[in-house]
Amino acid sequence: MPVLVITGTGTEVGKTVTTAAVAAAALAAGRTVAVLKAAQTGVRPDEAGDVEEVARLAGAVTKAELARFPEPLAPATAARRAALEPVHPAGIAEAAAKLATEHDLVLVEGAGGLLVRFDEEGGTLADAAQLLRAPVLVVASAGLGTLNTTELTARELRRRELDLAGVVIGSWPDSPDLASRCNVADLPDVAGAPLLGALPAGAGRLAPADFRTEAPSWLAPRLNGTWDAAGFGAREAPQGA
Repeated sequence: MPVLVITGTGTEVGKTVTTAAVAAAALAAGRTVAVLKAAQTGVRPDEAGDVEEVARLAGAVTKAELARFPEPLAPATAARRAALEPVHPAGIAEAAAKLATEHDLVLVEGAGGLLVRFDEEGGTLADAAQLLRAPVLVVASAGLGTLNTTELTARELRRRELDLAGVVIGSWPDSPDLASRCNVADLPDVAGAPLLGALPAGAGRLAPADFRTEAPSWLAPRLNGTWDAAGFGAREAPQGA
């Protein structure tokens, strides 16, 4: 798995912190890691973006960012409004493939969800994943509404004959409600793919040293971690779920 594409079921689901956790677990396993942000929006040139946040939390990753647009909008819209050249799926794939020749693992982090448009032709992260023939990791929220957005994302991946590596819950609450607890069993069912981890709420606020130590415990062995889906389900799923 030299390239792993990471998408979310929407915005604010914990995609960047999950990317950092995957990077930290891979680094702890002795792998070299590069993180590619396809398009950063809503951040000024002098501000730290998602790649910098991943590096702050995870450690010694190679950082790459293809484009940056100042307004917090979909990349195609943000590029058009800023009169800047947009990012294209072929450019994402080319950059990721080059990084893959120099690293054991390349993490390609998208913007928003799978079908957010990068350019005026309608190019998406899914198109880049197809060009790369890379598996896709889906980051989902824990609570009510996540089953619909996760299943829609999974169906689109299957329609494109892309490999859905699995689902990670980007922020598992300290006191999960009934919907969240039921979703532990339902998410892999609707996705047709395994649950590969659950990050605790507030993980991104940990000190970097603590984040790097704990990250493998949040992720399954496929992601270089030690997290046990069955054990997590036994603890968190409600009786009779």
